[in-house]
Amino acid sequence: MGDSGAPNSKVERVIRSYGLTGLGEELERRWLGDGYEQQSLRSLADYFNERVLESALGEANVVTLQGEVENTYDLLTGEEVTEGARTQARNRLEREGVDVESVLDDFVSHYAVHTYLREHRGVEYPSADDDDQREKSVETVRRLTSRLTAVTRRNVENLRSTERLDIGPVDVITEVQVVCEECGRQYDAIELVERGACRCHEES
Repeated sequence: MGDSGAPNSKVERVIRSYGLTGLGEELERRWLGDGYEQQSLRSLADYFNERVLESALGEANVVTLQGEVENTYDLLTGEEVTEGARTQARNRLEREGVDVESVLDDFVSHYAVHTYLREHRGVEYPSADDDDQREKSVETVRRLTSRLTAVTRRNVENLRSTERLDIGPVDVITEVQVVCEECGRQYDAIELVERGACRCHEES
């Protein structure tokens, strides 16, 4: 294992650009669970991007409190964040001297992390096929949930517009929940797939 420093790796380019020495090795160890709790590729991408944001804030001499980097990252990229809150976060960073567009451009996807670890660090993860399958399953659930949301919204709006449903403007929230029959814990389907196990199995 090691780092080839291949120029076509966005992850490696960003590591060098932000002076994040040692982050490549840390990603590797976190993926393998070597000294860290094992993390999914998606979690690793978020962790990497948070370190990029943290470096950019430090370069702009922005003092952050514990948890503030993670919160700011969520405001910039979170799917549940309103556009107003996102715009407010961006404006605040720009006032503090952070080039937000450049930072966002330097954020990487979990696919880029996967390519970096497998092709540029030569990491052979024994459960890579399982990890890939989990990623595909997450994307499938997201796609189907999005489709169900769109179909439901369209039908409700049609009933509303033809006065067959008496309701004001609506929003549609679609959630798929999975219940473990052994312990009764309930999970968001995507959360459970990314976790890889129910808590009752982790505790056993």
